[in-house]
Amino acid sequence: MIERFPALVRASGRRSLEARSVPPLRGRAATPAAGPARTAPAPRAPLAALAVLAAIAALAAGCMVGPNYQRPPATAPAAFKEPPPAGWKTAQPRDELPRGKWWEIFGDAQLDALEEQVAVSNQSIAQAEAQFRAARAAVGVTRGGLFPTVTAGASATRSRGGAARGGTGAGSTGTSGTGSGSSGAPVATTTTTSTTNFFQIPLDVSYEVDLWGRVRRLIEAGVATAQASAGDLEAIRLSLQAELATDYFQLHGLDAEKQLLATTAGAYQKALELTTNRYNQGIASGVDVAQAQTQLETTRAQAIDLGVQRAQFEHAIAVLTGKAPAELSIPPAPIAVKPPPVPVVLPSELLERRPDVAASERRMAAANAQIGVQVAAYYPTLSLTASGGFENNKLADLFTWPSRFWSLGASAVETLFNGGARRAATEEAKANYDAAVAAYRQNVLTAFQDVEDNLSALRILEEEETQQSIAVAAAEKSLSLSNYRYQGGIATYLEVITAQALALADERTAVDLLTRRMTASVNLVKALGGGWRDTDLPPATAILSRR
Repeated sequence: MIERFPALVRASGRRSLEARSVPPLRGRAATPAAGPARTAPAPRAPLAALAVLAAIAALAAGCMVGPNYQRPPATAPAAFKEPPPAGWKTAQPRDELPRGKWWEIFGDAQLDALEEQVAVSNQSIAQAEAQFRAARAAVGVTRGGLFPTVTAGASATRSRGGAARGGTGAGSTGTSGTGSGSSGAPVATTTTTSTTNFFQIPLDVSYEVDLWGRVRRLIEAGVATAQASAGDLEAIRLSLQAELATDYFQLHGLDAEKQLLATTAGAYQKALELTTNRYNQGIASGVDVAQAQTQLETTRAQAIDLGVQRAQFEHAIAVLTGKAPAELSIPPAPIAVKPPPVPVVLPSELLERRPDVAASERRMAAANAQIGVQVAAYYPTLSLTASGGFENNKLADLFTWPSRFWSLGASAVETLFNGGARRAATEEAKANYDAAVAAYRQNVLTAFQDVEDNLSALRILEEEETQQSIAVAAAEKSLSLSNYRYQGGIATYLEVITAQALALADERTAVDLLTRRMTASVNLVKALGGGWRDTDLPPATAILSRR
């Protein structure tokens, strides 16, 4: 670092009000000389220096190097490839999801109660919220660079000097003796020591003028980073709320499946009793009884196996609500609602409704501001300093006017050579910006994919459910006919078992389809942003004021 302009402005003084004054030295108080006192003229150097420094500081506010941020364009299709399911429509201004409580469209009171606990008690949300507060506080740290640093202190020193040859003085102690001079004649010698006091109360002010906007670009980057952190918080909140709703519907889907298996096991129990009676009457064989017993016990085992998955979903829901698994129990109940219509926005509006996309956009703005920070390194830094206070070697006279001192100064420093570090840092900042742009555009594409995936899933699952209901009806009819044929002695029990297995498989598939449709609805709401808007991000003024 080479100083090109080591001192632009410098003024200082220690001045007495007496006509004949001696500038006080550190360790010695100012002592007025004898004679009539008269007032010294007002010092002009400090006023001139202050005027120059004020003019320089005023010019600093109008210059910011580096590129100003412009949001890069992201391609958005005119419409989604997948049309909304039958009965749905494109969202109108009054058709938006409930702001912050999108789960209410499902009309499930227990789900509503669980979702309310996620926002309050989930530890991942608490962590993200703390990270946002940290990012907001970091802006305040950076903003402090716009203001001068003021320090004050107080010191007291008592010192004793070394021995000297010569006569004694005031405040000294001495010992006398004899010695020989250069002519050989004896001379008197005195050893002198002195003890002094020194008191000082300084006030120092230092300020690096943000002449090229380096600090303001840092603040700009910090504000954008804090807004990105706020977007991350909302994205995590939405993701966890959607995860809870998905787990909730999958849990109750298992309840519906277990209810189906219990009902089926009851029917198999009656079939076993019928087959046993026919065996006792000599109409059926022991093989038929064994087959009926196998069918019944297999179904009971399948019902028990569902308990593993249900327990895991219940434990996951407990953790999402900030509780230990032992503290939450959800009563068994099948899914009692159908997938509700979800207002689908236009693709051009989707970018304003996804908190993760908004967070990516804010990171682009932060990366752009960092380019300005690195460009500012090409220009000299201007520093202003001022100090003043009181100093004296007598405590009683410390706060007297002759004990004052002051100093004003300014300096500019320019880096002439640093081995290409500035250029490399600028290229790094530009590359980071390009990476942020690519990440933003990738998030935009992923957002469109999420919506298309769930729209297609809902459309296809709805068609499949219609077809599956026909298959269930056909399987039940086939089972009924097989039972009649078996009871009439026309068919073997193997035909009944086959029809039972097909009917159970079709009914389980129908139950699973409803669960999948519910989870696809939840995922579509999540893909559409859950009613969030980019206007929900905290504005820069709120971040700077730390509200």
